[in-house]
Amino acid sequence: MAETIKIAIAGPKTGPVTQYGDMQFIGAKQAIKDINARGGVDGKMLEAKEYDDAADPKQAVAVANKVINDGVKFVIGHMASSATQPASDFYEDEGVIMITPAATSPEITARGYKLSFRTIGLDSAQGPAAGAYIADRVKPKTVAILHDKQQYGEGLATAVKQTLEGKNVKVAVFEGVNAGDKDFTSIIQKLKQNNVDFVYWGGYHPELGLILRQALEKGLKAGFMAGDACANDSISQIAQNASEGLLVTTPVAFDEDPANKAIVEAIKADGKDPSGPYVFPSYSAVQLIADGIKAAGTSDDAERVAAEIHKGTFKTPTGDLSFDDQGDLKSFRFAVYEWHVNKPKTPAF
Repeated sequence: MAETIKIAIAGPKTGPVTQYGDMQFIGAKQAIKDINARGGVDGKMLEAKEYDDAADPKQAVAVANKVINDGVKFVIGHMASSATQPASDFYEDEGVIMITPAATSPEITARGYKLSFRTIGLDSAQGPAAGAYIADRVKPKTVAILHDKQQYGEGLATAVKQTLEGKNVKVAVFEGVNAGDKDFTSIIQKLKQNNVDFVYWGGYHPELGLILRQALEKGLKAGFMAGDACANDSISQIAQNASEGLLVTTPVAFDEDPANKAIVEAIKADGKDPSGPYVFPSYSAVQLIADGIKAAGTSDDAERVAAEIHKGTFKTPTGDLSFDDQGDLKSFRFAVYEWHVNKPKTPAF
């Protein structure tokens, strides 16, 4: 019998979106620390094993094989949907439970895997939440939707487009740009020619930060909105004042829940930021594994642990969590926030 229960944390420690990986590692490692302080799980301590997938699909597959070869049965991760989906194939085949706290593409769980779960909502929920806010609250005249041609970004953009069109809001431009591009002059000119007054972005913060800055420089007078993958301070570092007033959809601010005060203080005492949107979903993912192991009475049989997670309801810092047959949460709420430069985001009512 193993002396410790190994928990893999798989996400980007390098690459352009390391901020989101940091959130995973902060939340998961704090949960492991807290659970161990309470005596562990059935007398065994949890042991964190960290893996860097750089949010890259090929590297994620290499990580999945390493996790399996290392004999780890439980994974917190991955972060990017495009990395999570191929990795999940290997985990399912090799009897490893994967709980992603960040990947929102519906395709990941649509295949009916028994060992894949997530502690965050789906693009199919986040997109309609954003689209409804745009149609009902912003009420723009002409909308453009841009995306980065990747699984997360394009999926989210498509869900927003479908919601807007269902509410009779004109989408004048629906277009993809390449992740990693630096010059968005041509697409900004196209937005101006179409008299666009509101832009939705599906993708990560590096490209949006440049789009915001260049749009301001080139005189595009339009509001902007994006998903959870743009809700971090790096958007302000890139876009500077152009990020002021950006609307973002993210999980509700679990760090502001008084019930989570002790966790927040512990994370801050460690010199880390508890406010990232994936910190508490990562914490809850570890809690789920611990409680699933207790319910199953074993850490050696991932299938039995997964079966307990599927049928149970678990009290976590992100609420009482229960899952459908696909491993998705039965309920999860995305909120709309307004972004501010050098100040906390505020609820957008």
